[in-house]
Amino acid sequence: MGEKTKHLYFDNPYQVRFEANVVKNLSHEGNPAIVLDKTCFYPEGGGQPADKGTLDGIPVIYVFEKDDQVIHVLEKDVSSDAVKGEIDWNTRFDHMQQHAGQHILSQCFVQLFDAATRSFHMGEETSTLEVDMRNMSEEKAERAERLANDLIFQNKEIKTRFYRDEDIANVQLRRPPKKTGDIRVVEVSDFDHTACGGTHPRSTGEIGPIKILRWERIRDNVRLEFICGIRALQDYARKHRDLKTLSKSLTVDDKEVVLSFEKIKSDLKMQKKINRKMQEKIIQHEAVDIMQKAEGKLIKRIFTDRSQDEIRLLALLTIRKGEFVALFGLKNGERVHVFLACSESLGLDMRELVPVVSPLIEGKGGGRPSLVEISGEKKENLEQALEKAYQHISEKL
Repeated sequence: MGEKTKHLYFDNPYQVRFEANVVKNLSHEGNPAIVLDKTCFYPEGGGQPADKGTLDGIPVIYVFEKDDQVIHVLEKDVSSDAVKGEIDWNTRFDHMQQHAGQHILSQCFVQLFDAATRSFHMGEETSTLEVDMRNMSEEKAERAERLANDLIFQNKEIKTRFYRDEDIANVQLRRPPKKTGDIRVVEVSDFDHTACGGTHPRSTGEIGPIKILRWERIRDNVRLEFICGIRALQDYARKHRDLKTLSKSLTVDDKEVVLSFEKIKSDLKMQKKINRKMQEKIIQHEAVDIMQKAEGKLIKRIFTDRSQDEIRLLALLTIRKGEFVALFGLKNGERVHVFLACSESLGLDMRELVPVVSPLIEGKGGGRPSLVEISGEKKENLEQALEKAYQHISEKL
């Protein structure tokens, strides 16, 4: 098993630089790795990612713990038996803010809704917290968020201490510890006690604001997405810039942006409705023109730069205004579309054409006896595919 690594971040999570001795050289997934007698690098675990930084100037690409030893995976080998390490402070402090924020948010959900935390994961941009709740609402999220921020503004002390097995039963932990032996407990003064091996600031004030962004149902729980501290400030700054841009574009005060947007959305919906009716009238005239120029019951046409909805409607109007078979092709973007329609009085089943047309355009599709739609990739074979359909239907009529 070897010598245990001393975790310097347990004593001082604010320590950035350290010196240590190499006690083991190994490899991990093709990269060199070393074990040190002591380290400031936090290994991935407990929902918290590993620290970033360097050893003798060499980037540390991953840190994990195995058999009480912290393994540092490097970009390349170190050349000495003693190294100087430096962790990336911005990453460390961000992790401290997110992890401590999670402790407070978890306890808020316990106190307000008796909802225990089931899992926690810290991501690069946001963190997630899964709690034992059947439903969530804006009102509940706001209550938890408000209580959490109230605690932060009180700047309560955060401290850690180790308890022996025989003493841990006397501590009012939010949830039972997952391991035995000496248990490290993170205490938020008069509010929360949690068994945890992560890094945390000295007081709640350093966490900064907590913001719940969104949530979703997962299994029988609710998974929340949240941010703390600097992440929350950056999120606010970005959204404020976006709001100012919208406000300027709409020439309204930022408080009126939502109202203005709702009006634009309503006007657009109405305009789309008007445009759709006008488009239908135009397509009706187009259908009449196509029927007048038809030389029999079979009509074969290829269209470009039109929408699928337009050509579908054109095919349907054509077969409803007379006894016709409409074989329409559409070249639109990277794909081709085929619409095969017939008047019900003709008694044909257009689904029979799917195996005739699909292989030629490398397409897939289906439908009902009076209307089939096929979408394919081989644009160059569209005319050949429609001609095949034309010949097949000609034999039926």
